[in-house]
Amino acid sequence: MSAAVPPPGSARPVLIIGTERSGSNLLRLMLDAHPAIAVPHPPHLMRYLAPLAASYGDLGVAANRTRLARDALRIVRAHLHPWPHPVDLARVVRESDASTFGVVAAIYEQYREAEDKPRWGCKSTFMVDHIDEVLRRYPDARFVWLVRDPLDVAASAKRAVFGPSMPYRMARLWLREQRCADAALARHGPAVVYLLRYEDLVTEPEGALNELCSFLGEPMHAGMLHHHLTSGARRIGALAESWRRAAQPVGADRIGAHRTGLTAAERRQVAAVAAPLARRLGYDHGSDADAAPEEVAPSMVAMALRSAGLRTVIEVRSLCRDRNYTRRLRRDATVRSLRLTAWARTRVPMELPQLRTR
Repeated sequence: MSAAVPPPGSARPVLIIGTERSGSNLLRLMLDAHPAIAVPHPPHLMRYLAPLAASYGDLGVAANRTRLARDALRIVRAHLHPWPHPVDLARVVRESDASTFGVVAAIYEQYREAEDKPRWGCKSTFMVDHIDEVLRRYPDARFVWLVRDPLDVAASAKRAVFGPSMPYRMARLWLREQRCADAALARHGPAVVYLLRYEDLVTEPEGALNELCSFLGEPMHAGMLHHHLTSGARRIGALAESWRRAAQPVGADRIGAHRTGLTAAERRQVAAVAAPLARRLGYDHGSDADAAPEEVAPSMVAMALRSAGLRTVIEVRSLCRDRNYTRRLRRDATVRSLRLTAWARTRVPMELPQLRTR
């Protein structure tokens, strides 16, 4: 099946890449406040479906693509931040190409159309692993590499329901994903991948947004500076503690949050893992970054116990404070169900001949 032709005006999607807890919710709301860009809260479709792609078979076959699209819409319906617009399954199958991202793109295209905007955006930072797939379908796509001090990322993740709560593990994830984004920048150049530091965005938002809009080929819109006044910001800010700041004005008070959010040992661990890429990105952690990662790495037992302790505290706090706690459980159950079904699809055909001989 030949690749579908993106509808006029939607051939330049905007994708935020990097690592969670880097200010991507803030940037999403700022971009969504632009009259030309629609950026829904992401159900992370590629993160969940790309590893299962082989289980659907040849996506050039409409029945297989329908099964994939139906599962993608199950995730959208179970999303912990519900979308305001329905998505038509038949249209997704008809308008997608024979790839997992083709199905995802067709879903986002319908959202863009419902919002009556010419471009769509995706805030799923996990798309850092799928840049080349995006560019195959949308050669004019633009990527915003949002980077934040890894110490502050780890401090934020330590209290958040999303991502590894253990700072050492978060540091390793930060390093892997920044390396992916850095490689994409080297491969495709600054006309395709734009490096934006969280610290610049919150200390000089107008200047940072002006430069970002220039990269995107869009005029700066004043509403981007008042994202917190939108209904979308108020809605997400009320859903979960991890998103509460989304409904507040831009502020630089979270720069340096690691000073109170991490212990001295955790700062050394994160700094050692993140260096030297952190230094090249403008983050100087002084003597904390001088140790080799293996010198400060906690034992597997210590990591498991610390992670379990942090996760328990996070879940109890989320149960008490987050309005979408049950939706998160539902989303996680949906993803586990899809993984189990995918495993069964790939396993059963190999076992059937043995079953028939018994």
